[in-house]
Amino acid sequence: MELVGYARVSTFDQNLDLQKDALSKVGCIRVFEDYASGAKVERKGLIAGLDYVRRGDTLVVWKLDRLGRSTKDLLKIVDDLKKKEVGFKSLKESIDTNTSGGKLTFHIFSSLAEFERDVIIERTNAGLVAARARGRQGGRPAKLSSEQVIQIKKLHKDRDTSISSILTTFNIRRPTLYKYLKMK
Repeated sequence: MELVGYARVSTFDQNLDLQKDALSKVGCIRVFEDYASGAKVERKGLIAGLDYVRRGDTLVVWKLDRLGRSTKDLLKIVDDLKKKEVGFKSLKESIDTNTSGGKLTFHIFSSLAEFERDVIIERTNAGLVAARARGRQGGRPAKLSSEQVIQIKKLHKDRDTSISSILTTFNIRRPTLYKYLKMK
């Protein structure tokens, strides 16, 4: 029986040390890591960790939201672990699916985690709608001015000017160039 850890942060700017220290402290022999949003399907560290665990092992995470994207995702992962006769522990929520009380707690917390995520999305969308109503437009600022776009269109029509030279002159990439060329 082995405790196997899984740690995840959303971006490379964030740090795994807190999670790794907590997992090490409870006795995790090995810790698999991901630098990826929980909403992303492809989490190579999680996949490797799930492949690594064997019957009698327990997969341990620092916090429930580090493991899954939604209640459905969490339930699937924990169900897959159960089929392999592998337990699951979440340190922050004191969940241990090796016990019947831990199983109940897991289902309650996974539902609350999904609810919290949905509320955050709703608030974000409401804030965007309110900002648009006030005339604020979100997104990245335009890289080029309208005068530069006019210049690009003229250069593009001139068959003596290469695409590469336009890209270099305006310090843009090919997709950006074509986006501006499509603008009216």
